[in-house]
Amino acid sequence: MKMKNSTLAGWGIIALFLISGCSPKGSDEKSSPFSSDVASKVYVAPGQHDEFYAFLSGGFSGQMSVYGLPSGRLLKVIPVFSLDAEKGYGFNEETKPLLQTSYGFIPWDDAHHPELSQTEGIPDGRWIFINGNNTPRVARIDLSTFETVEIIELPNSGGNHSSPFTTENTEYVVAGTRFSVPVPQKDVAVESYKENFKGALSFISCDPVTGKMDVAFQVLLPAFNYDLAHSGKGASHGWTFFTCYNAEESNTLLEANASQFDKDFIAAVNWKKAEEYVKGGKAHDFPTSFYHNIYDDNAHMATSEQIKSVKVLIPAECPGLVYYLPTPKSPHGVDVDPTGEYIVGAGKLSADMSVHSFTKMLKAIEDKAFEKEIQGIPVLNYDAILAGVVKSGGLGPLHTEFDANGNAYTTFFISSEIVKWKVGTWEVIDRSPCYYSVGHLMIPGGDSRKPFGKYMLAMNKITKDRYLPTGPEMNQSAQLYDISGDKIQLLLDFPTVGEPHYGQGIPADLIKPKSKQFFNLAENTHPYVTKSEDQTKVVREGNVVRVYMTTIRSHFAPDNIEGFQVGDKVYFHVTNLEQDWDVPHGFGIMGATNAELLIMPGQTETLLWEPKSEGVFPFYCTDFCSALHQEMQGYARVSKKGSDLKLKWWTGSAK
Repeated sequence: MKMKNSTLAGWGIIALFLISGCSPKGSDEKSSPFSSDVASKVYVAPGQHDEFYAFLSGGFSGQMSVYGLPSGRLLKVIPVFSLDAEKGYGFNEETKPLLQTSYGFIPWDDAHHPELSQTEGIPDGRWIFINGNNTPRVARIDLSTFETVEIIELPNSGGNHSSPFTTENTEYVVAGTRFSVPVPQKDVAVESYKENFKGALSFISCDPVTGKMDVAFQVLLPAFNYDLAHSGKGASHGWTFFTCYNAEESNTLLEANASQFDKDFIAAVNWKKAEEYVKGGKAHDFPTSFYHNIYDDNAHMATSEQIKSVKVLIPAECPGLVYYLPTPKSPHGVDVDPTGEYIVGAGKLSADMSVHSFTKMLKAIEDKAFEKEIQGIPVLNYDAILAGVVKSGGLGPLHTEFDANGNAYTTFFISSEIVKWKVGTWEVIDRSPCYYSVGHLMIPGGDSRKPFGKYMLAMNKITKDRYLPTGPEMNQSAQLYDISGDKIQLLLDFPTVGEPHYGQGIPADLIKPKSKQFFNLAENTHPYVTKSEDQTKVVREGNVVRVYMTTIRSHFAPDNIEGFQVGDKVYFHVTNLEQDWDVPHGFGIMGATNAELLIMPGQTETLLWEPKSEGVFPFYCTDFCSALHQEMQGYARVSKKGSDLKLKWWTGSAK
């Protein structure tokens, strides 16, 4: 096939650039994709570790993914709200209770916002929280194991979006309802929205040692949509700020009907005063029903508790609890700078961004500079609290994070770019395109008192031509930028798991030393643990059969079992006897209607198998463990229901 000379010439020029490392004449050397140092900035040599962990939400996948930065390498997918056959999460008997809710067993959710635990306003690497938006929940992941250890359901919530943003010392994880609903829930006409609907903000306490969560109290607000949140820091510690839109309290065609007013609000909640009101008996006990699910690392299993009431504060009865800060219409993100002084509200439908001053907010409260009240909540005077305006940033401002040098970075969804501006002068000093339709951005520590800087990650909604096509839908993407210099420099883009709605980053050295390598077998308190091969057994209790099994390189004990019957409920309680790092074992059996087990060293997990027909069925290790992994197998014999064949099991020779 012949190619036109001009085409050949074009490819020759490109080849010359690639070989020489030169950039096209007249281009910006630092921002050009041909810059010779870009690849070296993201290269992590074989055997070397990334500098940062990046935790990205999985959006509609219901999971959380973990990447290394700057390489963009996927390290792990952590199952949270959705079933995960790879790890047996939600399939094995130990993790099923984590997905229990007042609506029953819910094996999916829409996970948007990871949030690291903090100490004195700085990420500490102990836990990371994430929200379930659809069935309102908050999960806590232990970063010593990278496993979900707790999920708490939120009562009175119609959708958990502005969540789960921590306070400065992780005293609380806060969560605001996206959709206002009747509180308590009842059968009312949707047209009675203004009369019967409310928005509940939840404050979930977090034990400083164990991390255990509890819904400490809720604040009941007008029926707006509560979109995002951030808690104060430094001088503003003790306050949490929630964006809200639909001040019109519309219940239909919100794209038009919730955009009538010139301004919506940021709700400023004084949670320290809320504590005083709760202690003073001002909270109402609302009847409800929600589940609190906790995984025990020693018992290696989760349990569920149903809770029947929650404490609720009503602002009209609690002066000083909540104030509304007028903000240009339909604000999405609300972000607090590292000093805690400036509160950035991003009105999606405004070309300019209003930045409020915490100091001026307190002065306006003291002076009672109120425009009006809404259901007993004072609305502060806009001009009295305004610190400044970032003008002509772009179109569709969404989210802001900060570096350690007094700069802020804001995403603009419609114009697909990130804009860098100076905190205090509000001057735009740089901008960089994104590909395409950027939502959140993340700077490691960029929402804390100590931004770790250096890198910025944009999480984009559309990829179009960035990667090889994969049918009608392509993966979302993340793009990595260098922000260590004066100019923003694009380094790398990589596809991500699910929708990377938001992310959190932290230096790897804050997590690596605490990483658990195996579970101590001696501390295993699982009710069906088997700590040595001579303790293995098979026990029948009616039609329930329990197999106390062990696994070690490279065999099961027992590896042959006879005496099962059609219709039995067979529980394989499998204990991994290994006490070495990175030696999990798997367990899968033919005909199981759930998933495999993936059992960490020193751990016990349970698979329920209900044989439907007679025969001999193989089981095997599903996770490569040694050179003799293929030999790691066994057989389960199933006889007809009512058979007089007694249970018999063995490894090596029949018992």
